[in-house]
Amino acid sequence: MSRATPTRRRTAPRTIPALALVPAVLALAFLVLPLVGLTLRAPWGRLGEILTSTPVRQSLTLSLWTSLAATAIAVVLGVPLAWLLARGEFPARRLVQAAVTLPLVLPPVVGGVALLGVFGRCGLLGASLYDAFGITITFTPAAVILAQVFVAMPFLVVSVEGALRGADLRFDEAAASLGASRWTTMRRVTLPLIAPSVAAGAVLTWARALGELGATITFAGSFPGRTQTLPLTVYSALETDPDAAIALSLVLLVVCLAVLVVLRGHWLGQVTR
Repeated sequence: MSRATPTRRRTAPRTIPALALVPAVLALAFLVLPLVGLTLRAPWGRLGEILTSTPVRQSLTLSLWTSLAATAIAVVLGVPLAWLLARGEFPARRLVQAAVTLPLVLPPVVGGVALLGVFGRCGLLGASLYDAFGITITFTPAAVILAQVFVAMPFLVVSVEGALRGADLRFDEAAASLGASRWTTMRRVTLPLIAPSVAAGAVLTWARALGELGATITFAGSFPGRTQTLPLTVYSALETDPDAAIALSLVLLVVCLAVLVVLRGHWLGQVTR
């Protein structure tokens, strides 16, 4: 009796038609050439002088600590929110999901206006804070952090939600069958499983917060040493010192490129699950 030979699985061809290759190359050139131009125009001889100047050091310090604070807040608030969206069943869940991801496509300046409507001195919460405690959030470092959280937290939520949807529920069920509470199961089983996605989402959130401009300038203003972050320094330098603007843009480019090279495949894999 002869053995049945296994059938070979056909794979899709790895080449693309020539007609598709031309627009693909044009698209790549359109995206890459501006970055190449930025690199070629960089004032390499003045780079040290620019990066060590007082305004740049102040804006860099402010950007670093506010973006790290925004990332910490996003993790604390975003992971439970992602858990709710991935595992919870409640009315209008799809509407809530849309609202959570809205800042990803919303113009940042609109986000700044929206934040003013809530936390401004005449806003929904800002008026009460000012009347009761004399607290003003707008045009302070706290406003910078809030703007960064608003635009960046959806990246963390999307990443963690995708990981939770792809996680094997049998591990949770096994822990529950052994008498573990929901909190213990979440802390000892589920969180370790999704920890890489939480870390990836946190790094991506930090990079987005570091590069935030539109919502920040609308909600927090651009006061040197107080609310002027590194992107705002780039924006201001365009009028007075274009070389400094190019040098600082190069710094942000390197940071964002490094983050995307490390996390792009992992994060996109979570989003498309």
